[in-house]
Amino acid sequence: MIDTSGMQPWETCGLCHSLDGISRMPKFPKLAGQRPAYVIKQFRDFHSGTRENDGGQMQAITTEIDPNALPAIADYFARLAPPEPVSPSDAGSRPSAEQLFRQGRSGIPACLSCHGSTDPDVPLAPWLEAQHPEYLVKQLQDFRQGKRGNDPGGVMQTIASQLPEADIEPLAAYIAAQKRPERTP
Repeated sequence: MIDTSGMQPWETCGLCHSLDGISRMPKFPKLAGQRPAYVIKQFRDFHSGTRENDGGQMQAITTEIDPNALPAIADYFARLAPPEPVSPSDAGSRPSAEQLFRQGRSGIPACLSCHGSTDPDVPLAPWLEAQHPEYLVKQLQDFRQGKRGNDPGGVMQTIASQLPEADIEPLAAYIAAQKRPERTP
């Protein structure tokens, strides 16, 4: 157990996700500028066991944070400036990656149709631009393999299962290299 006495609740999260919300390790997602409702949902899903991660770090840490502090934690990270795009790699320059992200293709909707929406009815899809590409790859693979299933209605599991394996890394690299537009959750 980490001694968090005297710390703001978001400082505990900052131990892994960084106080500026831009984690340095790809294992930990960047939370800066993220939708508050999404951060709260993921925390609750980890706490309930609906979502798991490798090693159980998040399940353990959720037991140390007062659930009443979740709105303050989520608002703190939401107010931070979003991360800068990751330097593009050759893998992300494939036209198919841009097409998948912006327009979708043959039965696969555009990533932006949910992940770029500011519609209050779609508050649980995270904003993806400028995220660690390795983190994005891992999440897509986990959805694809059924290791992650906390998406409403299994939408991401269905999409990831239809996404060709060869498109996952280029898509993640493309998304990570995009500047996140200013959005209001």
